[in-house]
Formats: sequence, C-alpha cells, structure tokens
Amino acid sequence: MRKKNPDIHARSRVLVLVDESNVGSSVRTAGRGLDWLKLRDFLAGPDTERDLIEMVVYAGLPPAIPTWQDERDKKNKFVHWLRSNGFMVVTKDGAPAEEGHYKANVDVMMAIDALELSMEMRPDVVILVTGDADFAYLAIKLRRHGIRVEVASVAANLGNMLRSAANDVIDLAPLFRTFEIKVQDAPAISHQRSPPQVDADAGLHFVHRLQLLLVFVKTVR
Repeated sequence: MRKKNPDIHARSRVLVLVDESNVGSSVRTAGRGLDWLKLRDFLAGPDTERDLIEMVVYAGLPPAIPTWQDERDKKNKFVHWLRSNGFMVVTKDGAPAEEGHYKANVDVMMAIDALELSMEMRPDVVILVTGDADFAYLAIKLRRHGIRVEVASVAANLGNMLRSAANDVIDLAPLFRTFEIKVQDAPAISHQRSPPQVDADAGLHFVHRLQLLLVFVKTVR
C-alpha cells in the first residue's frame, strides 16, 4: 500500500501511457465498465505519493468509411469525453480487417511517445497500462535511462516478458472489481487489434521496428 508523503518535493513525477484497446479488453473480460477517473486516481491520484504529469491514452478509431461511421462517431464522442476530463488522447485511424472487425495498432506510436515524452518531461516513473509483451523492450530502454517502469494490468493478460522487464507490476484486478457491472450488449461488429493467437514473428518484427526507431530518435536529437 502506498503511503502519503507530506514532503511534496519527495513525490514522484509520473507519466502514464495507456493502451486503450488492451485495458478495455481486460475490463470487459471481467464483465465491468471501465471507470477512467478511478483508474487515473488509482495510479497517480491525490491519495498517492505521486504527481501526475500526463495520462496519455492511445486509441484506435474505426475506419473512416461509411460502413463504420456510426461506430466511429461513438468512439469520437468517447475521445472527446476523455479530453474534456484532462486526458491527453492520441488516435489512429483503423483499417478494415476480416468481416466485422478492424485493426488500429497503436503500439509503435505509444513506444515512440514513451521515449520522446520521457526525455522531454523527465518523469521519475513511467506506468505502461498494458499487458502486451511487445512493450518489454521499451521498458528495458526506459530503465536504462534511469526511469522506473511499472506495468498496470491483470495477471491473465500480462505477458511474461513484460512482467520481467518492468520494475514492478500494478495489479488492476482489485480496482476492476470496484467498477460497475456491465450488461453485455448484443453481438456487434468489433475492434480487433491483433489476432488472438500468439504470433512470435509479429512480436519480433515489432521489436525490430522499435529498435530502428530508437536509433532514429537518438540520431535526430
């Protein structure tokens, strides 16, 4: 349990980066609706010993085509709500996938921002709200810069490589149990970020791209 610290100068500066699709999937699996304000307070709210610099949410949007317009409008309203409540939101347009699905992978955007924002904002702690093991290399790179890296996820969705790469893991399961129970909607077209099976080649490809991007970022600085 985190203890309050009356010395404000000793409080850790925290940057939170959220993979919206990943955490959204986790909370839906738990049969709950995601309370974004509770999530923010839980990670770096007034009752913690931490000062929140920014909480950045990375969200994929349905494709900008007529077939997906209704879903896109709903997602844009959600994005507007997040921004109106102090969250920084980065979006990416999705592309149609197999019937009834779309893909909008934000991993690379989130990884690049994690490095750039960390160099610019100088946080003491970076919290990655995701269970995606592809972010393990990013966690290691941030730690090499002297930044503490914590991963917020639930055990069932947390990749072993990411768990091992981080300084600490924040279990979101107890928080999820405080969220309102969500009545399941009727089956509808849905957002699929990536195939459900484990694809080792895809994971290695992402790490390779991230390594090249890290070299590029370092070169242009």
